[in-house]
Amino acid sequence: MNFIRKAYATWKGSGKEGQGTLTTESTVLQDTQYSYNTRFEHGNGTNPEELIGAAHAGCFSMQLSFLLGEEGYTPNSLDVEAKVEFKDGEIVKIILDLKGDVPEIKNDQFNEIAEKAKSVCPISKLLNAEIELISHLS
Repeated sequence: MNFIRKAYATWKGSGKEGQGTLTTESTVLQDTQYSYNTRFEHGNGTNPEELIGAAHAGCFSMQLSFLLGEEGYTPNSLDVEAKVEFKDGEIVKIILDLKGDVPEIKNDQFNEIAEKAKSVCPISKLLNAEIELISHLS
């Protein structure tokens, strides 16, 4: 399966005083506000780190569900909190805190499948991906 998904960002003004909006192709995010305050302090809106956390938690939990299914297990629930650690201008770590309710699976097997899901999840792989830039002035 091959596809491309799109997201759009607009930023106006300086880094600290400016503000921007984010929109996704699906319009789940539609001109969603982000700014210095929503990223580094507390404000009304989102920020890149929480979006990465949401993407990673969602991708990982879906991947884990597929892998559990391949082993004959159907989870009642997989709850994942992604803690994105930002330090000195970079993301240094993401902690995936998983709580699973999977009938009849042994703890060791669950942990083994979860580790595999972590390593094959497309968002986990993205963190080491090539990034191509196409740049032009209007």
